[in-house]
Amino acid sequence: MPKLRRMSGAELISVFGRFGCEVVSTRGSHAKLRRFIGEAKQTITVPIHSDLDTGTLRAIIRHATAYIPESELIPHFRVR
Repeated sequence: MPKLRRMSGAELISVFGRFGCEVVSTRGSHAKLRRFIGEAKQTITVPIHSDLDTGTLRAIIRHATAYIPESELIPHFRVR
């Protein structure tokens, strides 16, 4: 995986919004994002923090690649 830029939870939610994910609930400092592709329900949980740890960001990306092709997802997270 390439070097990732630092992001906030709000920025991460915005990126996933481009792929059709919507915030369906928040609990504490975490937001649950969901999108429907046909009958399939895809859910990603994102911490709403001002600066996400790199390991947390990598884990969220790894989880999201089950739903979104890595080639489309990674350009939004690379260091520019």
